[in-house]
Amino acid sequence: MPASFIILPVPVFSTLCNAAFALRREVFVWEQKVPEAEEHDDYDLTCTHFVAVAEGEVVGTLRLIALPEHTKIGRVAVRQHWRGKGIARAMIAQATQHAAAAGQHRLYLTAQSDKLGLYEKLGFAAFGPEFMDGGMPHRAMRNYDRDTAKLVG
Repeated sequence: MPASFIILPVPVFSTLCNAAFALRREVFVWEQKVPEAEEHDDYDLTCTHFVAVAEGEVVGTLRLIALPEHTKIGRVAVRQHWRGKGIARAMIAQATQHAAAAGQHRLYLTAQSDKLGLYEKLGFAAFGPEFMDGGMPHRAMRNYDRDTAKLVG
C-alpha cells in the first residue's frame, strides 16, 4: 500500500517549518555528520520551504532558493523510516511546479554523489567535477528538457 502524505509550502518559523528544521538536523547533522554550523544559512530566511506531512508528522522537507540565474533546490531530507516511498520525488515535483509558476524553469541543485540516480530520474543531469560539501562528495546538477534531451538554460 503506497504511503499517504501531503506536501505543503510553509512560511519560515511556522510550526511546520520549525519541524522541517528539526528534521534537517536529524538527517544532516546527526545521521550524516554534517557540521552543525554548515546546516543553516541566510537563505533559510528568504527561501520557500516545503514539507511532506504523513501521519501528522513532518517526514520530508526541501527548500527553493530563487536566484537571478536559476532556482536552487536544496536541503532535501526525508526521515529514514519514510525513505523509498516517493516523498523526495513528490516534493521535487511540487517544488518544480512552484518554480515554473513563478516563471523560473532553470533549476539547479547539488546532490550527494550517491544520490545522483534519484535526481537523474527526475530530469537532472550532473555537470562539472565532484566536490566536497558537508564532508560528503557532491555533484552539481541542472534540469533538462526530456522532450529535447537538452539542458534547460
